[in-house]
Amino acid sequence: MSDLPPDVATALDEAASAARLLVTSDFDGTLSPIVNNPSDARPLPHAGQALIELAELPATAAALISGRALRDLRTLSSMPPTVQLVGSHGAEFDSGFSHDIDQDLLQQITDALTSIASGRPGVTVETKPASVALHVRNASESDGDAALREARAASEGWEAHATAGKAVLEFAVISTDKGEAIDILRDQYDATAVVFFGDDVTDEKAFRRLRDADVGVKVGPGETLARFRIGSPEDVATALRHLVDTRRRLSDQQSPLAF
Repeated sequence: MSDLPPDVATALDEAASAARLLVTSDFDGTLSPIVNNPSDARPLPHAGQALIELAELPATAAALISGRALRDLRTLSSMPPTVQLVGSHGAEFDSGFSHDIDQDLLQQITDALTSIASGRPGVTVETKPASVALHVRNASESDGDAALREARAASEGWEAHATAGKAVLEFAVISTDKGEAIDILRDQYDATAVVFFGDDVTDEKAFRRLRDADVGVKVGPGETLARFRIGSPEDVATALRHLVDTRRRLSDQQSPLAF
């Protein structure tokens, strides 16, 4: 694994000394490399193991916050119960949804996006408990652009919340985001510092919620609100291992509070 940029290593060292630390990450493109077939995504072994070890340390919590449906995130990540899983861009916790889901609207969106995808190879529709996503990663540029354009036009008649990501446009029938999920987890664990890794535009809402003692790390290129940047999921694995080793060393030297 590669070395971390010095500023990232220093920031993680400071976070590792927090009285109560929450380490959170996106899944696709962050803990797991981006793949053409979404069902093939798996966390890098070193990254997944480091996150599990963090969750086992005193006064330390770990979580994945993903746009995937919670059921899919649980299956693909293979995380134990010690790692909190949050699906549907922060809307779906193990306890369920905090808002009622409009099933009729969800079906209307599903039907419309399915029709848009029809006849366009590589354009696919993913249904989730509270949203529907149109994926164009594997489509030609012309088909992908046309599908996204038609979906945006159709959505003008829906009372849904649109979220654009990398080669995907998602429509949710409830309003939530990863930043709200960060706030919920922070309160749940009474965390004094939060570390969040994310690669997509949907992760910017999480970066926006971070505070002075927190560490936001953008993975890959693109504009970001995060203060720090690394290049790839392999670097995420390195960063998580750095956190584990530093946090463990510090916890051996003192007796931090437990969650």
